[in-house]
Amino acid sequence: MAVRWLARREYSRAELAQRLQQRGVTAAGVERALDELAAAGYLSDARYAQAVVAQRAGRYGRRAILHALKERGIGIDDAASAIAALDGADEYAEAQALWRQRFGAAPANDRETARQVRFLQARGYSVSVALRVLRAAGRRSDDL
Repeated sequence: MAVRWLARREYSRAELAQRLQQRGVTAAGVERALDELAAAGYLSDARYAQAVVAQRAGRYGRRAILHALKERGIGIDDAASAIAALDGADEYAEAQALWRQRFGAAPANDRETARQVRFLQARGYSVSVALRVLRAAGRRSDDL
């Protein structure tokens, strides 16, 4: 079962263990199977973490990606090395591109400003980055 699942997509060790246990495999059987899969190179938390980072980069901030990795049982070392791939990326520029794609226009009132800030925060960007994006949008609309 586990090999079939891994043939479709990457899984973390914790996710695969949970799925196997739900199917009625004993704890000892799960550990043995996961160890065999890891030894054969089919199962890798580091590879899974890199796949998650690649999938979410540009649409989510570092905090959201790190949170998703922790939720899926990825160790701090594997998560940190996968997140390190984002070191060259400018989080402000990513947030600005995401904001432009979603909204494109400066907020008209305080309620809309709060909504746009919440959107960027939900995507894992800090409040300071979100406000910086909105300030820049406000300056551009003033220049028009």
